[in-house]
Amino acid sequence: MFKSLFRKDPALEAGRALYAAAVEQARSPALYARLGAPDTVEGRFEMVALHVWLVMRRLRGDEAAKKVSQCLFDAMFQNLDDSLRELGVGDLQVGKRIRKLAENFYGRIGAYEEAMKEGVSDDSLAKALSRNIFEKELAETAPQFADYVRRADAHLQHQPGARIAGGIVVFPAVEEGAPA
Repeated sequence: MFKSLFRKDPALEAGRALYAAAVEQARSPALYARLGAPDTVEGRFEMVALHVWLVMRRLRGDEAAKKVSQCLFDAMFQNLDDSLRELGVGDLQVGKRIRKLAENFYGRIGAYEEAMKEGVSDDSLAKALSRNIFEKELAETAPQFADYVRRADAHLQHQPGARIAGGIVVFPAVEEGAPA
């Protein structure tokens, strides 16, 4: 009877593990040094959001992984909440900021999903990434960023869904295909 009270939720553990992997990839120095992602609080949010979206995109459509995807999302926003509090944001403002970050995240998901659809021009993903990451219409390294995102998406699509839903994901090296 008591055993079930202390049993860990596999979906929660998997979501946290996937979030940790996304954050680790988002901290890859090549994203900043080679692809020019801004090394700012906002730039780091963009990189984390991008990698979390890639994992959520891979889990989409897999009914068994639905809870894991939700736990991944929850882990990201719990971390953002904790980070805001550590930065000294007052309790009354944290909720408002988290709500705004969630709106921003969903906006990015919509733009990236639209840009990844079949038949959409190749530069639409570069433009969406450029607007969100660089706050420009088309930054110099945006096409390389788009290539990386497409490679990462394809790399994740080739990994077994059950393995990812179990909390294990492997991202490709950022350096492949990036300018020297």
